[in-house]
Amino acid sequence: MKTADLLIPLRVAERKGTLETAARIQQRTTAIMRYAVQEGIIDSNPANDLTGAIAPPPKNHYPALPLEKIPEMLERIEGYSGRLLTRLAVQLNLLIFIRSSELRFARWTEINLDGAMWTIPAEREPIQGVRYSNRGAKMKMQHLVPLSAQAVTILKQLKLLSGSSELLFPGDHDPRKPMSENTINKALRVMGYNTQADVCGHGFRTMACSALIESGRWSKDAVERQMSHQERNHVRAAYIHKAEHLDERTQMMQWWSDYLDACRQKFIPPYRYDRQIQAACAS
Repeated sequence: MKTADLLIPLRVAERKGTLETAARIQQRTTAIMRYAVQEGIIDSNPANDLTGAIAPPPKNHYPALPLEKIPEMLERIEGYSGRLLTRLAVQLNLLIFIRSSELRFARWTEINLDGAMWTIPAEREPIQGVRYSNRGAKMKMQHLVPLSAQAVTILKQLKLLSGSSELLFPGDHDPRKPMSENTINKALRVMGYNTQADVCGHGFRTMACSALIESGRWSKDAVERQMSHQERNHVRAAYIHKAEHLDERTQMMQWWSDYLDACRQKFIPPYRYDRQIQAACAS
């Protein structure tokens, strides 16, 4: 079998515009051919030369507001008149910028309010009838989320609402099941945002990352570890995971919450805000 033969189904999928399907076919074909080489069925892997032969699938674009829009966004969140649990979910998501499934399927057993730490497990106990509810941390490794004083305050409010449930954010109709995956984005739309163009829940991650980097205060490793991004360099990935940078991340999460508070009345560039803090500490 030649590379050209393996390319035929990829081209079919590409012409249909199903680029994700084409990419999966390529990935699966490469794995099968690799196995055939390992078993001595064929001498070389003809799928190795498929790389770059078809257009890559488009990357997901998660819209995020420019940091200058933070004061207006905070005002809209405060003015949200829908379900209180939903507003708290939006506020908490902004403060700790974890992924949607990490927030939506969260259990109270993961939260240590006294220690101000949220431990997202690699995997969770599945909820009957809820797809993907076993999802834990994205990278399939336990992820620690230091909680700022503001995040702890929100969680204490939340405890009064959902503390009797296993879930932090139970659904409106069935407390045994989590809130809908569209809850936060729906709330943002009620606030007047276009979640396809302006901002979506995932976009909070982009905003937080931008501010933390722009401040010039935090190391890239600490930011990447808190964002739980996948490091392509395996040696570096092992270092970042082992290092944890927990002390720096704890300070960083409090800095982000304080920065948001500082922007409630008027926008302050991250680097300028950090200079103000440094000057205040020095005086």
